[in-house]
Amino acid sequence: MSPGFLVKLKPDGPWRIGPDTGDPHRTGQILHSDAVYSAITQAMARLGELDAWVAATAANPGGAEVCFSSCYPFHRDTLLVVPPRGVWPPPPSAKLRYQSVRFVPLSFIEGLFSDQPVDEDRWLIDGPSECLSPSGKGPGAGPFRVAVRSHAAIDRVTAGQVHTHSTACLEFAEGAGLWLAVEFQNEEAHQRWGGPVRAALRLLADSGIGGRRSLGWGRAQMPEITEGTLPGLIWSPKEDTTASEHAWWLLSLFTPAETDQVDWRRGSYTTLTRSGRIESDANWGGLKTPLPMIAEGSVVVAPSEPRGSARDIAPPGFPHPVYRSGFAVSIPIPWRASA
Repeated sequence: MSPGFLVKLKPDGPWRIGPDTGDPHRTGQILHSDAVYSAITQAMARLGELDAWVAATAANPGGAEVCFSSCYPFHRDTLLVVPPRGVWPPPPSAKLRYQSVRFVPLSFIEGLFSDQPVDEDRWLIDGPSECLSPSGKGPGAGPFRVAVRSHAAIDRVTAGQVHTHSTACLEFAEGAGLWLAVEFQNEEAHQRWGGPVRAALRLLADSGIGGRRSLGWGRAQMPEITEGTLPGLIWSPKEDTTASEHAWWLLSLFTPAETDQVDWRRGSYTTLTRSGRIESDANWGGLKTPLPMIAEGSVVVAPSEPRGSARDIAPPGFPHPVYRSGFAVSIPIPWRASA
């Protein structure tokens, strides 16, 4: 068990999460953990903590003192997440098309590990958000919708010529938003970085996260932060005494460290390649070196909790390192050879 935070961000307006394709008419639905780390690092720079922060996380040979999960949707008291590969989807259903679901309530996942039959009348699928939701909330009860908003720019040089463009974004339902987990390496790290991380989250809520921040997008109300231990803050299934060992369900992107003893012959995992542009006072807009990473929802088999690492993905000749965070936030789940 590690000290940690459960953070809820309730947006004040639209959010834009850049998709892997870069298409302005599409938007991502997960704020990946590497983007969370990048945003927190930029906030730490404004708080005067940049050098100490980088030394304690990306440049720490002993592993990051603070790790972040990716951001997933929530709706009121329901936390949703990318389900664990190999466990999802459940057996085919005549009522629920599980293959069309991307986000699943944590309570539903806990039920899958109890080997109890699913009461399908309690659930429905919200098509636009690809979320599995409690049926009592009624149709259209998803936490967000993808929308395309149009804008106009007036060119003063060409006597008022108007240039129109449009951008996709996420619009959230009342009581909905994004949640993430913050994990501290130990109590000493919690005492050192708990306050600065809270301050960085408040700063980002005011200034915005993601794209189109100049339009006021990406802002949120004061973050709701619950302290406790992980994974207990988000996960409390009954122990499975039939499992011979445990696997690790990733809630973050993951780049293995040299000390991580992952058995790549087993488990159920997939990769995605992360790229993008650099936001730095030294050189704005340069391309980051693409990096393949293990995706959220992957299940890896290892004798101990995977830690992960950060890689310098700055282009050749860049004046300072640019780190891509691949530190793992994971949940231990039963592993069965037949899974």
